[in-house]
Formats: sequence, C-alpha cells, structure tokens
Amino acid sequence: MKNIGRAWSFVIIALIYILASAAGIVCCIYFPFQTWLNLLLADIVATVVTFVFSLIFANASVYDPYWSVQPMVITIGFAIATKNLNLVQILPLIAIMLWGIRLTANWAYTFNGLGYQDWRYTMLHEKTGKLYPVVNFVGIHLVPTLVVYGCTLPVVFTFTENPAFNFGALAFFVVSVCATALQCTADVQMHRYRKNRNAPFIRNGLWKYSRHPNYLGEILMWWGIALSYVCIAPNRWYLAAGAIANTLLFLCVSIPMADKRQARKDGFAEYKKQTRMLLPLYKKQK
Repeated sequence: MKNIGRAWSFVIIALIYILASAAGIVCCIYFPFQTWLNLLLADIVATVVTFVFSLIFANASVYDPYWSVQPMVITIGFAIATKNLNLVQILPLIAIMLWGIRLTANWAYTFNGLGYQDWRYTMLHEKTGKLYPVVNFVGIHLVPTLVVYGCTLPVVFTFTENPAFNFGALAFFVVSVCATALQCTADVQMHRYRKNRNAPFIRNGLWKYSRHPNYLGEILMWWGIALSYVCIAPNRWYLAAGAIANTLLFLCVSIPMADKRQARKDGFAEYKKQTRMLLPLYKKQK
C-alpha cells in the first residue's frame, strides 16, 4: 500500500474509524445486556472492524489511533446521553478529551501513511511467522482494546451511577490533566530531537533523566481517572483494574521492547545507568 499518499491515508483511516464507531454505537444501543457488557461487546465489534481493515491494507498500524479515539467516543457518547451533566461527570470528560486530542494529534503528526507500519508490528510478524494473524488480532488489537476499555470503565460508571462529588475527584482530575501536560511536553521535546538527531539518545528536558517520560504520563493519566472515581465510590475499588493493567502493559511489554531496540545503539549501557525508567529525576551514580 506504499502507493497510497499521506493525505489519502488520513481519509481512509477516518472512514474506517467512522465505520468502526458506528458499528460499536449500534451494538451498544441494541445489545440486551447491562451497560458495561454492552459496551464491552460493542468495543470488541469495533475492534474487529478495525482489524479487518488492517488485514485489507496489510498494515496493523491501522489500529494505532484506536487507543486515543476509543475513550473519546465512549465518553462523548455517554455525555450526550446524559441530560444534565454535573461536575463529577464534566471533570473526567474534560480530562479524557484533553488526553485524547493530544494523543490523536501526536499520532497524526507522526503518521506517514498506510505504506508504513510500526516497527514493533513488523518485528512481531518476523518473529511469529504463520502465527502472526493470531498475534496481530489478540496482541496488537484485542488486548489494548480491553486495557483501554478497563481504563475508561470508571468514567462510564460515573455517568450511569451519578455519584456525589468530593474533592478527591477534583484532586485526581488534576493528576490526569498534569499527566497529559507531561506527555505533551515529552512529545514536543522528542519531535525537536528527531529533527536534529545530534546525539544517539535524547538527553534534554524531561528526557534528561528519564527514558520514558511519555509512558509515565500515560500511566498517571489513567490512575488519575481511576482514583478520581474510587474516591467518590470506594465500593467500586475494583475499577482500578484498568489502570493496573495499563501500568503492567507498559512495564512488561512497551518499555522492555523500546529499551531492547535502543540497546542496539552504542553507549546504551551507560545511558541506562544515567537515567531512570520513568521518573524524570536525577539518578545518583554508583
């Protein structure tokens, strides 16, 4: 699909996501189960639609925007269905919209068209061979969908149960907004570095002492969302499971894969000694 230009690739991706969102919304409305289960099944249907198009275009990166689009579609849908929004519902709506717009904009900025696929997916294809279609659907598409579904579920319960406001919700809303600001700053710094490439590793700004400040922001974002709801509905403590799964996804999959790739560069061992995995704080040398 290298003959498809960047502009047409954007149009195709937009149409795919409109179709996937429409399929998910229809399923969510008409499935006869509880709201959380309707939403889960609808999310899976939308993922399947996206997966089919990733096969058609032979590019698993068709799925990449799903991570940021999914929570916005879900949250906006429930906000529209709610007649009178209150502060408990408005705060996570704002947090998710800020986060989603930023992440989608960052994807769009780095998107080179349907002729290009994320290096991680290509690597998995090379390693898994004939099993790649299964790995593609389960590992690249379904598991991230389930993780972000779990992360978004506290907001869904905020709309369906309408709990009373407390200041803990406000405090963790601030955490989520600050996490988005952290990610945005890290992204801008990384883009500037990539334009110059004057060193093998980025060593300025948030990246001076942290190898993955953008991932730290992603982790904190969803802990803010989860704990803002748990503060007002402590009996729903188990809804923090999505934030836990998201944290494990980064700690056990995303970060090790990124570090392994960086390890091919000369000087990585010394770079790793001088930086922390997540926190952008000075690391005392032993």
